[in-house]
Amino acid sequence: MKTDIEIAQSTQMKPIGEIAKVAGVPEEYLEYYGRYKAKIDYRLLTDNHNPNGKLILVTAINPTPAGEGKTTTTVGLADGMRRLGKNALVALREPSLGPVFGVKGGAAGGGYAQVVPMEDINLHFTGDFHAIGAANNLLAAMLDNHIQQGNALGIDVKRITWKRCVDMNDRQLRNIVDGLGGRMQGVPREDGFDITVASEVMAVLCLASSIPDLKERLSRIIVGYTFDDKPVTAGDLKAAGAMAALLKDALKPNLVQTLEGTPAFIHGGPFANIAHGCNSVMATRMALKLGDYAVTEAGFGADLGAEKFLDIKCRMAGLTPDAVVLVATVRALKHHGGAAKADLNHENLEALEKGLPNLLRHVENITQVYGLPCVVAINRFPTDTEAELKLVEDKCKALGVNVALSEVWAKGGEGGVALAQEVIRLCESENHFRFAYDLDASIEEKLETIVTKVYHGKGVALTPNARKQMKQLTDLGFGGLPICMAKTQYSFSDDQTLLGAPDDFTVTVRNLKVSAGAGFLVALTGDIMTMPGLPKVPAAEKIDVDETGRITGLF
Repeated sequence: MKTDIEIAQSTQMKPIGEIAKVAGVPEEYLEYYGRYKAKIDYRLLTDNHNPNGKLILVTAINPTPAGEGKTTTTVGLADGMRRLGKNALVALREPSLGPVFGVKGGAAGGGYAQVVPMEDINLHFTGDFHAIGAANNLLAAMLDNHIQQGNALGIDVKRITWKRCVDMNDRQLRNIVDGLGGRMQGVPREDGFDITVASEVMAVLCLASSIPDLKERLSRIIVGYTFDDKPVTAGDLKAAGAMAALLKDALKPNLVQTLEGTPAFIHGGPFANIAHGCNSVMATRMALKLGDYAVTEAGFGADLGAEKFLDIKCRMAGLTPDAVVLVATVRALKHHGGAAKADLNHENLEALEKGLPNLLRHVENITQVYGLPCVVAINRFPTDTEAELKLVEDKCKALGVNVALSEVWAKGGEGGVALAQEVIRLCESENHFRFAYDLDASIEEKLETIVTKVYHGKGVALTPNARKQMKQLTDLGFGGLPICMAKTQYSFSDDQTLLGAPDDFTVTVRNLKVSAGAGFLVALTGDIMTMPGLPKVPAAEKIDVDETGRITGLF
């Protein structure tokens, strides 16, 4: 059996100019990055007056080691829609080098439902993440230089909130001391790094609608506080213009293709467990302008990526999804029901029955909390039995939700036709989209609502430190912002060992901070880290390149 990378490398890609024609992108907006990649000038959004197409969100159950295949399903669904004669485009996030070299491996889909060139997409791509890291670290350098040069703003070095970043899992950099070596080498202080996908600059880029909006958002970024408790911004440091100059090309969405030649925008990549987990607003809007259907995804389970897509991205960008696809596998549901990973290939209706509430809770959230039409896509494995598949279908139908088998990994777009037909039908059905909470609620009320309505816990607990931060943020005028929860992806709760559909749990918020440029508050829960570490056996150990430049081991 071919690996994902072998399948991708054996496919003859079309020149990106041909893909642009399929997408309806005129040549004047294309900026070529080699034969198979291009950036699209953001002027296309103001010059194109087409009505928006239908917006389809692909999300999933809580992830497990058994895998779910959300990106694979997203790609295969779009390919399946095009096989039905529909003008469908894909909008995805860019993968981070952290997971590529860490646990997860590549993130360009799998099997015969991939975006290509997958090696480029998974590695440096068009340099967007490097530009984001450079802009983030320029701000850090200007902040420390300001303090070194006399600190005219009166910044308290013990209350600096801005961190440097690098797009790599590196736990060694979580907490550091820098500025050592004498008076001319900087001011000694405690510091730290975030992974680039957790940087507020990443969130700003993904939520910005234009260069002026980008500059305005960058200028609002808070880097720390003065001795008299006033926030200090990138605008105060006069850094926003230079940061925007570094990001002007990164702001342009990237165009690539699926294995079947479907146009795909891949742009931006905030994690969903520690950031807002969605591709850029500009890429989504381009897909909506150019296609009759735009298929996009949000990271991790629906309690994280979809919640943030709906309550943050849709709210800020004025978007309304027309349908939601919830991806699950029988194997993953059996894992949620207590089955060991080694036993997932065997029929186990008891474990499946116990794990199904995880899926059903996500379905109920999408249909009841957010009022959106939903279909469950079962990403089929050869070991799934008819009895297992029927049990999933029956439980979902009891909630009024249809199930479609997705066989896109093995069959590409052909294996996504049944799912595509159901999605097309759903896009014309009744839609009562609403947000989970109102912005004018207090910070604590919004946290409580997310925990009780979306996670189905009994409430939220704020540490004394978080409560103090909440008061300060409210006093500073940030109480009306939406909430970006930083939480484990493996459970509805903040305890990754509570699988399935736990209840009677409390989510503890230990830290609250404002991302004023992005326009949301970040609530850190449990032991979530904004700088991951590498596992005992990193995926990087299996990645290599031969004398011809051909890469192996990348997923």
